Amino acid sequence: MKKIFLLPILFIFASCQEEGPLTKDSQAEVITPTAVLKYSGTFVPTDGIVVSGKAKIYLENNQYKVQLDNFSISDGPDLKVYLSKAATPNQFVNLGNLTSQTVYLIPANVNVADYSHVLIHCQQYNHLFAIAALTSN
Repeated sequence: MKKIFLLPILFIFASCQEEGPLTKDSQAEVITPTAVLKYSGTFVPTDGIVVSGKAKIYLENNQYKVQLDNFSISDGPDLKVYLSKAATPNQFVNLGNLTSQTVYLIPANVNVADYSHVLIHCQQYNHLFAIAALTSN
């Protein structure tokens, strides 16, 4: 009788997977005073969304970072921060889940100059929430 109950418990533990880099909790990133502001843009909402704040891209120690400055947005499920080549989520880099953190690392292999927008996008329902067109500083 004990063997029957033990098997389902082992199956549950064996089926758990480690979280991926975009879903696990990450270390909080910060922007230091030595960082250089390279690009910035003000967020504008899509229909039915309320958003405020700016997206700023800094270069610090050969690492680009996106900072959401004075940022707030309507609640939504599965919101992601994208660095995008256009105002639509067609060619983009997913920087991670939108959380209370305000700084997101841009992968080192990304040529930031090729990207013109920061987007807030609901991946689950494929709905664009907000767009920040970037300008060079």
